[in-house]
Amino acid sequence: MKMVKSLILGSAAALVAVGGAQAADLPVKAKAVEYVKVCSLYGPGFYYIPGTDTCIKLGGYLRVDVLANTNSDHTGNTSGAGGANNRFTNGYTWRSREDLNIDTRTATEYGVVRTFFDATFSWTTDNYAGQGNGATVYSPIGTVQAPNNASSGAVAGGTVGVYYAFIQFAGFTIGKAVSQFSAPWANYPGNSYDGLVGGGGTITGVNQFTYTAQFGNGVSLSLSAQDQTQYYQAGVANLGAPATFGVVGNTNTFGLSDYAGTIAPDLVAMLRVDQAWGLFQASFAAHNNHVAYYGGTELTGHPDDKWGWAGQLALSIKNIPTGPGDTINLQGVYTNGATRYNIQDLAGSAGANTIFGGTNIPGAYQSIGFGLAPDSIFVTGGQQQLITTYGFRGAYVHNWNPNWNTSIYGAWAQVNYNGTAKGYLCGPTGTGVGGSLSNFFSAASNLTSCNPDYSIAQIGTQTQWTPVKNLTFSADFTYTRLDQSFAGTLTFPGAAGIGKPAAVYELKDQNTYMLLLRAQRNW
Repeated sequence: MKMVKSLILGSAAALVAVGGAQAADLPVKAKAVEYVKVCSLYGPGFYYIPGTDTCIKLGGYLRVDVLANTNSDHTGNTSGAGGANNRFTNGYTWRSREDLNIDTRTATEYGVVRTFFDATFSWTTDNYAGQGNGATVYSPIGTVQAPNNASSGAVAGGTVGVYYAFIQFAGFTIGKAVSQFSAPWANYPGNSYDGLVGGGGTITGVNQFTYTAQFGNGVSLSLSAQDQTQYYQAGVANLGAPATFGVVGNTNTFGLSDYAGTIAPDLVAMLRVDQAWGLFQASFAAHNNHVAYYGGTELTGHPDDKWGWAGQLALSIKNIPTGPGDTINLQGVYTNGATRYNIQDLAGSAGANTIFGGTNIPGAYQSIGFGLAPDSIFVTGGQQQLITTYGFRGAYVHNWNPNWNTSIYGAWAQVNYNGTAKGYLCGPTGTGVGGSLSNFFSAASNLTSCNPDYSIAQIGTQTQWTPVKNLTFSADFTYTRLDQSFAGTLTFPGAAGIGKPAAVYELKDQNTYMLLLRAQRNW
């Protein structure tokens, strides 16, 4: 009996062992694959990130620009080598760019949490500059790095730009986004040209902390604090410190920009009504001008801070009788000590216009037009004198058919100095004698008007062809006129970097133009 029991238990153990071995050899059931699912909550192009409840959308464009008669991709020939109008002026400028944006959204009990990132990768033609001895050097845009396999020498790199990087949550926008002051079309009421005056800009985003309240029926109010340092400082000119007047290699006494450290962000309020008929927007900004010292040390003293401000009204009219999709966009702006809200960040270097041209005056070498628009100017021992500007921009866009559209657009900005500021620059009699510009107006000069006020007028037209969805070809022509208030002649000290000699120049209004040809594929 004992032998039978042992035999039964041994057989059972063997069966268990064999069964275990067979079970181990059976294929294990694979985990279900998490396929990417379409997220229809936020429009086309969104997908769920696998394993999460967050939706993501990738987008961007590839763009190629070829521009005639300009040394830059966006501002036209208003200063530097472009404004020289000589053999340093580019006949063309070329840019290739890829844009990438990432949009994520997650539904929460507080509403949608959104993050948005946009970056560009560009390769752009730059300028040749003179060396003062007949030699020239090419100045490539982007970082210059030594090759990995070379001990000397350098190669040019393209540029990377971070346009937007922000979080939106429960009515708040936190990070780098277009300023709340700007109209929805920002710099482009009906154009591709970047350099229009007459309104706020920051198309590449500005750091901000914003709360937007929605009141229903398309009415909203945004309150914002935004960084002023990158895009909203037009200059605080210390007339006691010589600086260039928008011309490389030239020294004069218009003043060196003399900012102190950051002290206060710009404060912005914006009220918008957005409905089927179009849009109305009113914007206001307060801008603090915080200046360093009159001289090189604390003992020299400093001017008091002065707050400037800007106000803007914008109107868009849709569904007008001329055709489906036709639009009229208009905006007007006024600034006092906050110039960049009119002459925006892409419309030239702080409004520093220096354009050369021809002349018919005997004894004059060429003509020159000046226009500078800082936020304020001051002299040693004096207070800041705020610069006033006003202007507008607008466009009419007509759709010929679903594939073709044409726009006509224009802009204008006026820059005014108060009486005290003009006295600082042009002297107590307004002749240039005794003012900070007196070094320009020497015995060889024949000044008939010393007045730093000026205006810029722009007009253009753009035609776009979209043969297939998301592929557009554009041609955009822009004419710019600098109407300055200086008159007579001056002894210009020369600018070796752009080949201009020291000579007598006529003070004269100037004109320039630019043609932009663009191909763009959105995805």
